[in-house]
Amino acid sequence: MWEWFEYLGGLAVLFSQTVLWTFVPPYTPYKTLHQIIRIGLNSLAIGSLVGLFTGMILAIQTAYQMEKVSAEMYISSLVSLSLVRELGPVLTSLIVAGRAGGAITAEIGTMKISEQIGALRALAVNPIKYLVVPRFWAFVISLPVLVMIANFLGVMGGYYVCVYNLSIPSNLYLITAFNSIMLKDIMISLVKSVVFAILIVLISCQEGFLTEGGAEGVGEATMRSVVYSFIAIISADWILSSLFYFIFS
Repeated sequence: MWEWFEYLGGLAVLFSQTVLWTFVPPYTPYKTLHQIIRIGLNSLAIGSLVGLFTGMILAIQTAYQMEKVSAEMYISSLVSLSLVRELGPVLTSLIVAGRAGGAITAEIGTMKISEQIGALRALAVNPIKYLVVPRFWAFVISLPVLVMIANFLGVMGGYYVCVYNLSIPSNLYLITAFNSIMLKDIMISLVKSVVFAILIVLISCQEGFLTEGGAEGVGEATMRSVVYSFIAIISADWILSSLFYFIFS
């Protein structure tokens, strides 16, 4: 039990140090840009596919119940709200955590066991400034963009199913879908994606710094990083959803 408190304390310390070192020169925006390309741009294809097919699946599954009560016109609003408020941020974050988060842990873990991190300290280079800060801000910038793209493509996936398979008028679907999305829904999606991004990058980096035991240790750290990130995303989603429900209900 105490190990979990120690682990959470380590994440809090890492977060505070990351924020602190962000404002300490020298500033290296090109490193952050490089990480944005690695984390964001390289995850765009898989994130877009997940959003698109999620919207299509939601439309198909919702149609079963809506057709029974002749309420097909509400399928678009259910698809759009489910994607924007819940499934878009959660599924995209899970995908990015598995792809980019695991890669970060493996990279930092390999540097740890090969003593490259010790070499950085010997050269008076702070590892958090050099390794964590660029990845932190790359995640915070990239994940909300990926989530918004996935949300839009998910709504368009639902459009394809509803218009071409369920014979719902195109204008009716688009008007109902986009009118049902309020500014608060978009803000909830963005807030969730930022929180998830922070959790993923902190867990991934911490597991990298804690890596021990050679190549086998790198594999175990990567596995823990992905599992812990998944648990953190689902737990944070429940907390945020409950909080926003009572605030905006």
